[in-house]
Amino acid sequence: MTAQVGFTPHVSTLGSGPRRVLALHCTLAFGGAWGGMVKLLGEDLTFVAPDMPSHGRSDDWDERSSFADTVLAASLSVMDDAPMDVIGHSFGAATALRMAVEHPARVRSITLIEPVFFAVAMADAPETMGDHDGRARPYQEALQAGDRSLAARLFNRLWSEAGTWDRLPDRTRAAMTRAIHVVPDADAFLFDDLCGMLKPGRLDALSVPTLLIRGEQALPAIAAVNDGLCKRIPGAVQSVIAGAGHMAPISHPAETSEAFASLLERA
Repeated sequence: MTAQVGFTPHVSTLGSGPRRVLALHCTLAFGGAWGGMVKLLGEDLTFVAPDMPSHGRSDDWDERSSFADTVLAASLSVMDDAPMDVIGHSFGAATALRMAVEHPARVRSITLIEPVFFAVAMADAPETMGDHDGRARPYQEALQAGDRSLAARLFNRLWSEAGTWDRLPDRTRAAMTRAIHVVPDADAFLFDDLCGMLKPGRLDALSVPTLLIRGEQALPAIAAVNDGLCKRIPGAVQSVIAGAGHMAPISHPAETSEAFASLLERA
């Protein structure tokens, strides 16, 4: 499969600083999700934040092309000619990692916040995947049954604090329900390493400054992914956000921004 032909993402440009950052959001979010960090960093940085297909104000995914390939191609299409710092969260972080591996000349630094590149956990700590699979099964069963609203609620519960869904406005729940069907199409990329990023000479060949961020309350599989990537990428460092779960850029923007800024000082 290939990228969706003719797909052009909607892009939010956040902040007004001289240093430009490509910011890739998590599944069921949108480019504006970086707003909390931009409030803290926006005088120094400008975030270029595209919406993935079926997210935010972007057009829908065509359900025929590769979702992962489409997100990568769309992200590359909005980048500057000069190398950019790239920050990604969850699926956006997995895409940022792939970008650095396949297009290193486009990337000045990468910051990966809880990348869901589960192939690392499967290789290094397969016991953690039983925990993940058990947590994921309810939303997967709802999606297979065609109940997208329930699937979105259960997916949100997997990655957010209890009660988060009930506090969301109706328009946000509707947006999440709109996007939930994209999730399974990326499984081959995230779980099976379809792009071969774990092959020798790929992650170990990265030379860009790299920061891994995770929440203190990260799922065991996510902790294994972060640890495994730090082990494989030369010079990579990791920051753990105290009290945070998966949604650190939104729930803990100050701490996440501080870690990100420390990377930029050395990039």
